[in-house]
Amino acid sequence: MDKRTRVLNAMNKKEVDHVPVGFWFHFGGEEAVGDACVQAHLKYYRETDLDFVKIMCDNYFPYPLPKIEKAEDWTTLEPLTADHPFIREQVERAKAIVDDIGKERCVFYNVFAPFSSLRFGADAIGINDDQVMEYIRTDRTAVMKALDVIAQSNALLAELLITEAGCDGVYYCVQGGEYDRFTPEEYRATITPSDLYVLEHANRYSDNNMLHMCGWAGNRNQLAIWEDYPAKVVNWAVFVEGLSLDAGRYFVHGRTSLGGFETHWDEHTQQGIIYTGTKEELQEYTKNLILNHGKIGLMLGGDCTIDSKLDWERIRWVVEAARSI
Repeated sequence: MDKRTRVLNAMNKKEVDHVPVGFWFHFGGEEAVGDACVQAHLKYYRETDLDFVKIMCDNYFPYPLPKIEKAEDWTTLEPLTADHPFIREQVERAKAIVDDIGKERCVFYNVFAPFSSLRFGADAIGINDDQVMEYIRTDRTAVMKALDVIAQSNALLAELLITEAGCDGVYYCVQGGEYDRFTPEEYRATITPSDLYVLEHANRYSDNNMLHMCGWAGNRNQLAIWEDYPAKVVNWAVFVEGLSLDAGRYFVHGRTSLGGFETHWDEHTQQGIIYTGTKEELQEYTKNLILNHGKIGLMLGGDCTIDSKLDWERIRWVVEAARSI
């Protein structure tokens, strides 16, 4: 079975010869932009022999925001057009990778939900996370209008990634579900409309989109706020949330699960068997994930991005183990 068939079968809960494997990390420096970024992705995926490509949106985290000095400034945003560099350059990155490797492997592109795009964009112009939350508390309508505009832009990005660049789908990252940020009711009223606008738009152009419920920096989330978001595959932070792959498939209503490996890292630590295990330990762990869950409706990967300093040989050990059963 070729890699494309293996991944599409896994996503659609059909039989596979082996459970597909995919890990990804952030590219930095020169490898975060332009052709160097394209070549870095291709080198990584070819040398690790992973089953699918997940393209990172490095260098495009911050949404291009105008100057924000007061709440009403959030209402001045206008949707980006297809020729805006924020969209055009990401589509060109994806197309270059798809053109080179897309016949061999499925390719997905990381798209952030509007709330994350807004927060990254705000940070880039000197507005920190606490200040964003204060704007929401004092003038929720103004911030929601900005979220609506960003949703239109991110939806266009998702559409063009699929229809023009040729991606098989998007890897849609939702954040902001921490227990101390919103109540479930507040999240659903303020953030969910923009989340769903983008994801449902992507679903118009591809049946094979992934939902990443991001446990960034080890922060636990109120997963139930995302439980019914419409995506073919669901990826959550198994170790952050304390929800195993085996148990989680019931939580995601039988959809295909992606994950299983702890990947937390920062400048001081690396947590997880992907970093610390011997070859024998890592391969036994991989096989047990598959045996405990079963081969149908499963894709192996990380809680989130791996540390870019990880020796790629360790990823090849996981691939080798997955293809042995």
